Amino acid sequence: MSLTAEEQTAREALRARQGAGARYDAASAPAEDLLLARRGTAYFARKLAELSDSDLNAPSLRGGVRRRALIAEVGYHARALAQQVGALRAGDAVQPISPAAYRAEIAQGATLPARALRSLVHHASIHLDVEWRDLTDAGWTLSVPLQAGAVMPLRQTPRLRARVVWQAALDLGNGGRLADVPAELRSDLASPAGH
Repeated sequence: MSLTAEEQTAREALRARQGAGARYDAASAPAEDLLLARRGTAYFARKLAELSDSDLNAPSLRGGVRRRALIAEVGYHARALAQQVGALRAGDAVQPISPAAYRAEIAQGATLPARALRSLVHHASIHLDVEWRDLTDAGWTLSVPLQAGAVMPLRQTPRLRARVVWQAALDLGNGGRLADVPAELRSDLASPAGH
């Protein structure tokens, strides 16, 4: 994403007004994918806020998955990514969570009280965004380990997160529309039933 000289001047002026404590993405961060993930997070939060606490107990559009489990998955996905990014930034060893442990975590999370479930999603999303913002240009060149010895470049995690939150927003089944999803992600997602 390249900025015009006028846009760059405006950005520098804004940063000067915000002060030294403000966080910004590194220059080499995948800006477009971060924007997709952040917009998807906001869209998911809006669709989640439209649901009453009792609505959380209903089935989602994802076959055999209740809304509570879907919401827990969104929260724990953000938390797992944030922990991996944070460990890499700190130079610590990163161990991927096993699929069985991840499923157990989601099942347990689905039993949380509604307020705690909503807070899980909110706080984990903020934590992930902070970890992304704290990555340096060099940090964006690192990779996270996956199962079976595979790795994923950190640069791909915002796009992965974007797919997860946009798909989950559709799968909540309370009016999310494929037409609301940014065009560059639509082909990556499954259309919700009836849309």
